[in-house]
Amino acid sequence: MSSERSGLTVLDHPLVRVELSVLRDVSTGTDGFRSSLNRLAELLFMEATRHFETVPVRVKTPLVETTGAVLARKVVLVPILRAGLGLLDGMLDLLPGAVVAHLGIARNEETACPEPYYAKLPACLPEAEVIVLDPMLATGGSACEALKQLKAVGAKRLTMVTVLSCPQGVAAVQEAHPDVKIITGVVDEGLNEKNYIVPGLGDAGDRYFGT
Repeated sequence: MSSERSGLTVLDHPLVRVELSVLRDVSTGTDGFRSSLNRLAELLFMEATRHFETVPVRVKTPLVETTGAVLARKVVLVPILRAGLGLLDGMLDLLPGAVVAHLGIARNEETACPEPYYAKLPACLPEAEVIVLDPMLATGGSACEALKQLKAVGAKRLTMVTVLSCPQGVAAVQEAHPDVKIITGVVDEGLNEKNYIVPGLGDAGDRYFGT
């Protein structure tokens, strides 16, 4: 694991590199893409929750009573529709009690600007650990818009989890939201003329949902 700049963590791990290779491969079908993304989501989620606080509880084992731990705050997962849903299942396998919110933000293909169209957010955001999910951090427009909406309703403890990032997207989020932690599997070279990450993996939503 290496932190390239303040607030950014790149999860440099052999298993992450293997799963990223599967996701990048154009020959990987929908079923393989889903399975690999679920496994990668679990690895990223472990790192994203590393800083979460716990409180002690007493636990009775078959032999003695000892001290255990529970999370100090609720965890809210916020997938940015629709591609962010691809990271959800793997994380819920590890924390099935997490609250799930939804933000719909489409990217205008001509301007690359974010266009919000849906929001369903819980009342517990101000007290919760909030993790925003989007497989691709390209221009950073959708991520910045999502973080702005969440802050507007009181979210304070925010982490962004993404599979692939690029320098432009990371810089955009860090400039607009310097308090937000970014957890990513890799930082790719940059964007092409259509604002897609290169080398990237194509359209994560299309590949995950088979459309």
